[in-house]
Amino acid sequence: VQLVESGGGLVQPGGSLRLSCVASGFTFSTYAMRWYRQAPGKERELVAGVSSHGGGTYIADSVKGRFTMSRDNAKKTVSLQMKSLKPEDTAVYYCAAFQGPAGYWGQGTQVTVSS
Repeated sequence: VQLVESGGGLVQPGGSLRLSCVASGFTFSTYAMRWYRQAPGKERELVAGVSSHGGGTYIADSVKGRFTMSRDNAKKTVSLQMKSLKPEDTAVYYCAAFQGPAGYWGQGTQVTVSS
């Protein structure tokens, strides 16, 4: 089982980034997918989620209107489009897959928003 995130980096405030997560080793279309983030010294935060079939989505209030999550079951990928980034969005972003209590996690990708 693998979840591999990419797309992180350094961006100026107000900028945009698109994170991607490619899944392998499990039946991707039967798992709900989520993006979490964790900033230094802070608890892990759920940022966005999408149901297995893509019909149900969740976006945290802290990023609503700026972040959009999507999934492509054919390509076994999920994406997190982030715009109007703020310094407080700086964190390691993790992709995760859940089916009931079972879950898989990626290794994370660093997003740094700074001028």
